Amino acid sequence: MSKLKDKLGEIIPKHGERVKKVLAEKGDKVLSEVTVKQAYGGMRGVKNLVCETSYLDPMEGIRYRGMTIPEMRKVLPKAPGGEEPLPEAGWWLLLTGEVPTDEEVKDLQAEFKAAQEVPSYVWETLKGMAKDTHPMTMFSVAILAMQRESLFVKGYNEGMKKAEYWVPMYEDSVNLLAKLPIIAAYIYRMKYKNDEHIPADPELDFGGNFAHMMGVDAPEYKDLMRLYFLLHSDHESGNVSAHTCHLVASALSDIYYSVSAAMNGLAGPLHGLANQECLKWILAMMDKLGGEPTHEQVEKYAWDTLNSGQVIPGYGHAVLRQTDPRYVAQHEFGKKYCADDPVFKNVKAAYEVIPGVLQKQGKAKNPWPNVDAHSGCLQYHYGVKEFDFYTVMFGVGRSLGITAEVIWDRALALPIERPKSVSTDWIEKNI
Repeated sequence: MSKLKDKLGEIIPKHGERVKKVLAEKGDKVLSEVTVKQAYGGMRGVKNLVCETSYLDPMEGIRYRGMTIPEMRKVLPKAPGGEEPLPEAGWWLLLTGEVPTDEEVKDLQAEFKAAQEVPSYVWETLKGMAKDTHPMTMFSVAILAMQRESLFVKGYNEGMKKAEYWVPMYEDSVNLLAKLPIIAAYIYRMKYKNDEHIPADPELDFGGNFAHMMGVDAPEYKDLMRLYFLLHSDHESGNVSAHTCHLVASALSDIYYSVSAAMNGLAGPLHGLANQECLKWILAMMDKLGGEPTHEQVEKYAWDTLNSGQVIPGYGHAVLRQTDPRYVAQHEFGKKYCADDPVFKNVKAAYEVIPGVLQKQGKAKNPWPNVDAHSGCLQYHYGVKEFDFYTVMFGVGRSLGITAEVIWDRALALPIERPKSVSTDWIEKNI
């Protein structure tokens, strides 16, 4: 048994007792009240989910097991010579609530490396798809194609005890996560680089190996992808991709069904697709106003966007009420490695102007940038300019968080999700 699985075997029974105590003492307490407006408005702000791995604080941003983004960047183990945390260390933290040692991370990396080989039928499936298929479709299909490998399904069909469900769910998650960087890089090279592939490097970590297989030469790109995957990994369980994974898995669907479904949600323009929309807005502004417009020109362009009935992508957030710490982390990376890049300069100028514009407009509850406002610009700097692929990279990172959540769903034996719905007629008669 792996060190991480051993650790979970120790933690889960204790946490299970903690949950039982909470249910016994507080089970009948009111957690949230729901308004008619919230029922029609996508359940915005309704407290009706439990997520063990992370919590989104309106002022501090996402906390992974209580740790802020800056705290994690300081304490999580890093690759030799690297400056950003290893995604594997982030997964350990999400699962256990503990910062892993270097030895524990190496043990987890060995687990991932042992499971890296992608079945040949996945490549055959991808090559059989139309050449103009969207890369997110290819990514979702590749994940779903491997469903036949599920150890959870095998154990369930053999009658395993409910208390043991988390074990094969953990094993399935390791087997899937280990392959995702390889599958994602393969899709990129197949679609955009003449189907010329770069073999995986068994000596590299989760993020570093992905950067290597992408073919980006800049050595710091490995650190960028480590940071990118960590920042995009978890965001509570209420966002579309995380909630979809939790919902599908609540039917005891395996991790392949659940993560594939989550990727389909992530592909939407109001979720993961937003990162490319933000970069398109910046590039369109540069094309119209010149390489480095003045703050006054940026302000006018922002107002023109709003007055035309459109939104400025990358600004505003359902929960956050300050600048997203994930934006700040990427901006710090950019200042160090690409401060003179024209696109980076315009992202910076937009940050200095747009919040004031949105405050004057008065419609946005949060005028500050989110993670999507910055992530595309850094990829663009390193030559990854194929916008459609950005969400695939988001999906690789998000899979770390949603698999951790589902492992805990099974560890706590959470039931199938089934909220009650009402009709407009019912509301008119009863409210």
